[in-house]
Amino acid sequence: MGHSPDVNDVWDLVVVGGGPAGAAAALRARQLRPGARVLLLDKAGFPRDKACGDGIAAHGRDELTLLGLPGLIDDYRPTSRLSVVSPSGSRVSAEAARPNHVVPRRVFDARLVEAARARGVEVRRHRVRAIDQSGPYPVIDAGIAARAVVAADGAHSVLRRLVGIPPNTAQHTAIAVRGYADVPGSDDAQLIAMQKEGWPAYAWSFPIGDGTANVGFGMLLPRLHALGSPGREVLYGRLTELLPDRPARELRAHHLPLSSGRPAPGAGRVMLAGDAASLINPLTGEGIYYALLSGRLAGEAAVEAPGDPLPVYRRKLRAALGPHLRTTDVLARLAQSPGFIDAAIGTAARRKEVFDLLVEVGLGAGMVPLPMALAVGRRWLRESVSNLLPGARRG
Repeated sequence: MGHSPDVNDVWDLVVVGGGPAGAAAALRARQLRPGARVLLLDKAGFPRDKACGDGIAAHGRDELTLLGLPGLIDDYRPTSRLSVVSPSGSRVSAEAARPNHVVPRRVFDARLVEAARARGVEVRRHRVRAIDQSGPYPVIDAGIAARAVVAADGAHSVLRRLVGIPPNTAQHTAIAVRGYADVPGSDDAQLIAMQKEGWPAYAWSFPIGDGTANVGFGMLLPRLHALGSPGREVLYGRLTELLPDRPARELRAHHLPLSSGRPAPGAGRVMLAGDAASLINPLTGEGIYYALLSGRLAGEAAVEAPGDPLPVYRRKLRAALGPHLRTTDVLARLAQSPGFIDAAIGTAARRKEVFDLLVEVGLGAGMVPLPMALAVGRRWLRESVSNLLPGARRG
């Protein structure tokens, strides 16, 4: 049953989850309203490890700047070199238009939480078990009332389930294993190596700059289930097969709820952000930019419309990501064919503007102009026809 808490006991915003989405929501609310009462809850203490690729694209750094934290990761080496190996083995290597960073989540998340605390956010270690939205304010665990709530509690969001929004289906969920490996200190190129077997599937190596790299392998959950082998055995084996020179330690598996299966962005006064909102790029698995962006927008909505934040949040999300997400939805369906990805990477190897566009779509909020889509489509068609001809060989 709901109750009517004293107005002085009501938080302006309660954020559940201290990752990038949650921290961004808390930071933005205090940035826009320095007097706002903001509470950040997380079941873990910080610093803590989080299974992730650790990649922070230039778009993520733009979000940090908007949050007033432009120098948060300046002590980590930027890298602009990116190599992608297609399912058929073709490779494209080029300089990205803007550099990316790789920062372990145990460092990145702890810095964000500390920045929120320094800005006046109250941070508590607390595991959320219940929410009641039947009264004038949402009440968490029978004692924490809020005008607005941000659910930023990750891929297995408790709040998402509690407000009646089901998790992604397996069709729209990926699974990955992440570890760390020793690499030469001079290694400053990010690598994505795709695998035709079990496609869509790929391994990655993202050098941090300290003689180690974040390495991992991911694939769609139904593809893994179809193999009938123990998941850990498959994931670890494929990682070793694709990156044999980089034996990994600290291996951890994690689920990725993809944006192709994204739900409504909330219910009542609860707004879903980051992984809890299934905001993970279905083409690349990138989620930190989406997390920072969606968290920031949720924090804005909480301040701008405390009585009914969800419609404002929905509009902001649609304006910021709507066309981009529709683009990735379409591309994710096309990318079920490894031949389409081969054609896209083959085109990118010959045209730098296509390479830059793939980076924008995969790591930011880019869209694909029609002429570029047609160029990839023509190549895909040519190669498909060529493969059907008697005695044809791939070039």
